[in-house]
Amino acid sequence: ALTIQPTVVLDLDLDEPLMQQEIFGPILPIVTVQSLDEAIDFVNARPKPLAAYLFTKSKSVRERVIKQVTAGGMVVNHLLFHFSTNKLPFGGVGPSGMGAYHGRFGFEEFSHRKSVLTKPTRPDITAMIYPPYTEKASKLARKLF
Repeated sequence: ALTIQPTVVLDLDLDEPLMQQEIFGPILPIVTVQSLDEAIDFVNARPKPLAAYLFTKSKSVRERVIKQVTAGGMVVNHLLFHFSTNKLPFGGVGPSGMGAYHGRFGFEEFSHRKSVLTKPTRPDITAMIYPPYTEKASKLARKLF
């Protein structure tokens, strides 16, 4: 069968490819840290991930990690739901992605809004904007302003 069994990796060297590239498979490297500060610093010292997953019951930990960790998306107490929910933008930041997509977010991200301004030829208001000002333009400006 062409499957990869879920794998937990312990005691790995941080220079190994598993820790240098994004993981798209059922592989979970475990890195031991001593504090939340160290965990946040560890994540932020590496290229920005496509997604960050946090499991916690603490509201203060949740709010702090959401605020301080830069990632394409954040999932708290679950896995992958941000990808399968088309009402949320999905995409990475930096090398991990090229913007947010899914539903309306994708349409807006990959669309270009071209601004177009068409100035009517009559009345010619440029006479009031650009010098030299004619007497007629000066009178009109005084009336309007």
